[in-house]
Amino acid sequence: MLTIFSTPKPFRGHIGITQRNAIRSWTLLHPDAEVILFGDEEGTADAVRELKIRHEPYVKRNEYGTKYLGSIFDRAQQLARYDLLCYVNCDIILMSDFCEALESVRSSCSSFLMAGQRWDADIAEPLDFAQPDWELRARALALETNRQRPPQWIDYFAFNRGLYLKKLPPFVIGRPGWDNWLMWFARASGAVVVDASSVVAAVHQNHDYSYHADGEKGVWEGEEAQKNYAFLDSGRCFHTLENATHRLTPRGLRSNYRHWYTLGRQLSRRTVNSLWFGLLDLTRPVRHRLGLRQEGPQVAQRAEKG
Repeated sequence: MLTIFSTPKPFRGHIGITQRNAIRSWTLLHPDAEVILFGDEEGTADAVRELKIRHEPYVKRNEYGTKYLGSIFDRAQQLARYDLLCYVNCDIILMSDFCEALESVRSSCSSFLMAGQRWDADIAEPLDFAQPDWELRARALALETNRQRPPQWIDYFAFNRGLYLKKLPPFVIGRPGWDNWLMWFARASGAVVVDASSVVAAVHQNHDYSYHADGEKGVWEGEEAQKNYAFLDSGRCFHTLENATHRLTPRGLRSNYRHWYTLGRQLSRRTVNSLWFGLLDLTRPVRHRLGLRQEGPQVAQRAEKG
């Protein structure tokens, strides 16, 4: 069976509603599914008791109190009841198609990572999980918004125990970059990497960025975000779902030949950036004497992030 693990924000207001919706959906995937929440944020202990799931309050944090992802992944792989684990962001609703996809991949692969794109939805109220058609209602809300995020936005990762044990750099949660690193590391480790986007409707419940003092800009561009970006090694460790070795389709698992094109494109971009920065280093004394400004690197950095 499966161990799902995650770490929540404080259970306040709208975010409290969306997190309960998400966690409740995970508990309904299978009667034997294990769910573990990491962290001691406000309301977590109450939610754990209410939803009858496991709780691990301690998580290693940085000087700002932001949780380290590696602390969560390592502890989950040590504690999990099952050898198949899935990290899910705490605002993602999963449904029966996720279990069907996971079983299909597990029956074909011994070592793998399964991930997929998400569908955004505006959900402001608790879902009524007592209704037999709750999945249809959740899908309808996602279709109403009709916004599937691009392949670099990844919110769930199903993998075999040990794949990431003691392997993660000190990424912090809630900032960008770590999801793309997880994709890269699985490929670099020789695991089968499966994009399940075409068969799994992972529903992301839209929210604001009030949990960060500087809002959305702070999440994506702040000091912690920059540290996360640095672990991507100028894009060398940046993969998206386009880099998956396989795609899961309604007709089964298929090789993703497009990943060779995607890899070539990424290598070309890194080569250009490397040559550009090398040229800047060589010409710096001349440019300084002439009073020229270094706007080129800023452009290159923005291109790499985009």
